[in-house]
Amino acid sequence: MYIETVPNRGSPPAILLRESYREGGKVKKRTLLNLTDFPTEIVEGFRTVLKGGKFAPKGDEPIVVRRSLPHGHVAAVLGALRQTGVDRLLGPAGDRLRELVIAMIVLRLIAPASKLATARMLDPETAATSLGEVLALGDVDENELYAALDWLLERQASIEDALARKHLHDGTLVLYDVSSSYVEGRCCELAKYGYDRDGKKGKLQIVYGLLCAKDGCPVAVEVFEGNTSDPSTLEEQIDKVKKRFGLKRVVLVGDRGMITQARIDEELRPAGLDWITALRAPDIKALAAGGALQMSLFDERDMASITSPDFPDERLVVCRNPDLAKLRAHEREELLKATEDDLSKIAKAVARAKKPLRGAAKIGVRVGEVVNRHKMGKHFELVIEDTGFSFSRKQDDIAAEAVLDGVYVVRSPVPAEDLDDAALVGAYKSLAQVERAFRCIKTIDLHLRPIHHWNASRVRAHVFLCMLALHVEHHMRKKLAPILYDETDHATAAAARTRIVAKAQRSEAAKHKEATGRTPDGLPVHSLRTLLADLATFCRLEATTAQNENYVFTLYTRPTPTQQRAFQLLGVNAERSQ
Repeated sequence: MYIETVPNRGSPPAILLRESYREGGKVKKRTLLNLTDFPTEIVEGFRTVLKGGKFAPKGDEPIVVRRSLPHGHVAAVLGALRQTGVDRLLGPAGDRLRELVIAMIVLRLIAPASKLATARMLDPETAATSLGEVLALGDVDENELYAALDWLLERQASIEDALARKHLHDGTLVLYDVSSSYVEGRCCELAKYGYDRDGKKGKLQIVYGLLCAKDGCPVAVEVFEGNTSDPSTLEEQIDKVKKRFGLKRVVLVGDRGMITQARIDEELRPAGLDWITALRAPDIKALAAGGALQMSLFDERDMASITSPDFPDERLVVCRNPDLAKLRAHEREELLKATEDDLSKIAKAVARAKKPLRGAAKIGVRVGEVVNRHKMGKHFELVIEDTGFSFSRKQDDIAAEAVLDGVYVVRSPVPAEDLDDAALVGAYKSLAQVERAFRCIKTIDLHLRPIHHWNASRVRAHVFLCMLALHVEHHMRKKLAPILYDETDHATAAAARTRIVAKAQRSEAAKHKEATGRTPDGLPVHSLRTLLADLATFCRLEATTAQNENYVFTLYTRPTPTQQRAFQLLGVNAERSQ
C-alpha cells in the first residue's frame, strides 16, 4: 500500500490510500480509502508507517533530544592529532592517563584554560564539548590531570626522539630560538627575574627553547630558569641533536643573540656542527671601519659576499634592505624628536624664574630618565651643571649610524656548493617561522601563559603539552590553508619574490582571499581560531524516541558548506571521530 496525491484541476488534490496488485500479468492499482479530508498530521503518520517508520502519538515528538554538545571542533582537532600520530607516540590505547593527555592537547587548541576549568569541560555533568564523551572519560577531576602531566613528562624524551626521527635527518636545517613567559606566584624554583619579553614588569618568568624542523614544525622544547641567557641554552640543544637524536651533521640556525662567537668556539666547532646566524651591530661597524664592508657594494645590488680575517673559514653575506633602511631612519628620527621634546622640558625647568630645577645631581636624574626611556643618549651631547643644562645632537654619529641602516650580515661555514648566497639568507630568515610559533603558543591560539603551576616538573610538562598542541596545529594549518588566510600557492609567492633580501610576497590567490574574505569556491575565509569556533556549531546530539525512552542513540546536526570543506581538507569523518 502507498499514499498517492492526485491533481484535481482547480480543486485541491485528492489524497488516496492505494494498493497495487497483478491481474493477467499486468500491474494495476485500486483505491482503498480517500484521505483528502483527513488532518495532515494523520496523513503524514500513515505515510511514515507505510514506509517502515513509527507513528508517534498525537502531541508527542517522534525524537526527543536529551543533550546537545559542540562537536565539530573536537572532531577536527582529534582527527588531526591522530593523523599526525601523536596518539601513537603517547603509547598504546587503553591507558586512562594517555586519554587524559590527548584530551588536554585537544582542549589546549579549542579552549585553553586552567587544569581546573579543563576538568570541568571534560566532566559529564559540566561538559562544554563532546570530547569527554568521545574519549569515554567519565568523571574527571583536576588531580587526575596533574597525574597525567607527570605521566607525560616521563615520556617527553622518547616522544621528542620519535618526532626527530620523523622530521629531522642528517644534512638538514634545524631552527632554534628562545622565548620566555611570566609565572604567577613565587613558589616555582624555575621562576626567576630575567629579560622581560612579555611586558610584565615585576613578574618572575621561565625561559624555554623551541627546536623546529626547517619548515617550522616543532620537534622539541626545553625549559630553563627565568634568568638564563639565550646563548647558555645552546649547549643542551647541541647535546640533544648529537646524542639523543643521533644526527651527525646538521646546520643549526639561530639569531645573532643566540649563536655568539663564544658559543661557536666553545660548543659548535668542537661538536662538529655547522651554523647559520648573523653578526651583531658592533661587528658590522668594525667591518665597515676596516674596509671589508663598503657601501658601494649596494650601488646596483642588495646582497654581496665578502670575507674578513676576523671570521676565518666563514662566508659573510652582506644584505641591505631599502625598506628596512627607511623604517629604521623613520624610527630613529621619531625617537630623537621625542628625546629632544623631553630634554627641552628639563631645560625649561632649569631656566624658569620661579622655583627652577637646581643641582647637577637632580638635573642628571631627570635627564637619565629621559635617556633610558628612549635609548637615544648616545646621539646627544649633554652639558649638566648646577644651574644650567643644554643639549645638542651628535650629527656626525647619527650620520655614521644611518649609513648602515637596513644592513645585516649573515655568517656561516656552510660551503657555497651546499647553499648559495640567496639560500643562506633564506635559511636565516626561516627563523621567522619559530617566531610565529612563539606567537601562537604564547597568545594567539594556545595561551601557554600565564603559568600557575608551582612545581618545576609540572611547569615543564605544561610547556611540553603546549608544544604537542603546537605540533598538531602546524599540521592542521597546512591542510586547512585553502580556507584560512594562510598562503596556499607557495611556488607562485616564491617566484614573485625576485630578491631574497626583499619582503616576502603573497600569491595572487592569497591576496584575493585577503581582499574579498572569500575562497575561490565562495566560502568565507577564516583564521584558525574563528574556524574552530565555526566548527563548534556542528553538534553531537543525545536523543531518544517518544515510544521508548530507554532507547538512546546519537545524532549529528547537518554540517554547513564551510564545515564540510574543513572536514574534507582534514580527511576527518566528524560522525566517526571516536
